[in-house]
Amino acid sequence: MLTDLSIRDVVLIDKLDLSFHKSLSVLTGETGAGKSILLDSLGLALGARAEARLVRHGCEQAVVTASFDLPDLHPAYSIMAEHGIDCDGQLILRRMLSADGRSRAYANDQPVSVGLLRQLGDTLVEVQGQFDQHGLMDSTTHIDVLDSFAATLQKRLDCASAYSEWKKASKALKQAREDAEKAREDEAYLRHTLDEMERFAPVDGEEEELDKERSFLQNAEKLTDAIRSALASLDHKGGADDKLRDAQKSLDRIADKADGKLDEAIATLDRANAEMMEAINILNQVGHDVTSNDMRLNDVEERLFELRDLARKHNVQPHELPSVLERLRQSLALIDDTANNMQALEEKVAASKARYLKIANLLTETRVKKAAELNDAVNSELPPLKLEKARFETTIIELEEKEWTAFGKDKIAFQIATNPGAPAGPLNKVASGGELSRFLLALKVSLAETGATPSLVFDEVDAGVGGATAAAIGERLHKLAQRVQILVVTHSPQVAARGLAHLQVAKSMRGEAMVTAVSQLTEDQRLEEVARMLSGAEITNEARAAAAKLLESNK
Repeated sequence: MLTDLSIRDVVLIDKLDLSFHKSLSVLTGETGAGKSILLDSLGLALGARAEARLVRHGCEQAVVTASFDLPDLHPAYSIMAEHGIDCDGQLILRRMLSADGRSRAYANDQPVSVGLLRQLGDTLVEVQGQFDQHGLMDSTTHIDVLDSFAATLQKRLDCASAYSEWKKASKALKQAREDAEKAREDEAYLRHTLDEMERFAPVDGEEEELDKERSFLQNAEKLTDAIRSALASLDHKGGADDKLRDAQKSLDRIADKADGKLDEAIATLDRANAEMMEAINILNQVGHDVTSNDMRLNDVEERLFELRDLARKHNVQPHELPSVLERLRQSLALIDDTANNMQALEEKVAASKARYLKIANLLTETRVKKAAELNDAVNSELPPLKLEKARFETTIIELEEKEWTAFGKDKIAFQIATNPGAPAGPLNKVASGGELSRFLLALKVSLAETGATPSLVFDEVDAGVGGATAAAIGERLHKLAQRVQILVVTHSPQVAARGLAHLQVAKSMRGEAMVTAVSQLTEDQRLEEVARMLSGAEITNEARAAAAKLLESNK
């Protein structure tokens, strides 16, 4: 609920700090005293459009701060969490408007956009008045209002889930059809390209292996010379093998006289001879491989160059060619298996649409039933408000399939007819200003159990009525205030007498400047104000007596 409002330098208000009752507060004052300035100021803090004219003459900027206590699970929490704004149950909205028309917005002292400020404000305060185009005056909100009255939250969640599944399946089917059509258009090219790729048969890692082999083969001549030189050193007369054998024979001849001390040396020479022979065999084999693959270099280079050419043709790296081959196979498989694939997707779309329709139809049935209950509730409130000839209707129109939404296939609109036999029409098109305010009050009273906005502002809901009708308005505002916080701007003493807090707006000269002030009235001051509302400029004893009776009867 709205707890405090601080205003600095807005039009005729230089400095004003107000606290609000959690139930019904009334705001009174003579015409032109500045009640609208107070509502404009609150609107600034809630993200309304800012105009430079609102800055007090001679001042650099206007500042309005509104403080709120939030109940648990209030929708403002999720909005703030989404934007990283900390909140411990109290929300402070601030708007600063410069004389040049620029404005800045804050939520709990964190800079925010005016759009976010408005989004938060819409969850906190709802203004109902003949010129207001938000809240119930906005027909796009009517479906949410009816669903809240009908307690269809779970059905709406189920419907949204089914709608999402249906749309996802439909999107997949559409994409598959587009892919298949494109594939059919390119089928000849795809088959030719696939045939070329399959004949070439690229292999993972092939380029790297070919490059290594090419490098090896390009050095064949140097390898051959090195192998021949090594073999000459090891295997020819006078080479290492002859020297090892001579050394071994010399030691063998004297070994029996060395008391075993030459055994290890002889064994080592024996192993060295064996290792050398193994090296000679390896060198001979490598040499044979090099000399027997004289034509291999041409084959390797030809394969490597073709591989790279093919990669450039497909605008990929050589190592990606196997993936290209697989995609070509899949594209042609899509063409070959289009019928089966499309049938499966079409069946999925049909099944998800059927589920959506089943839930949406149940939602419609609930809405139709609850709409009748809402109509009865609102219409029962109209006669005491001097709208006995009027009729409230909730219309439910089935939309065309292309207009269906996650909330179902219904369009909800609240309509009224002010005269018997006249067709019902939109709220703001049919009723006059005073009638409209009373319709909105009747609707709000009927929705009191389900309303989500914790604070309501009624701007001159009693315009053009008096006596019993004004008393009925006051009674309904009092009833509604048991559920939500209400601030009502009124010219009716019957309504003013219902307030649990009474604020008076007055304009006066302060030095050479005109200022607007708002006072919290005491019981005695309140008696005088209600008497003034009853009698006019001159307050008589009779008016005071009537005011006292009116206030007493409303306690």
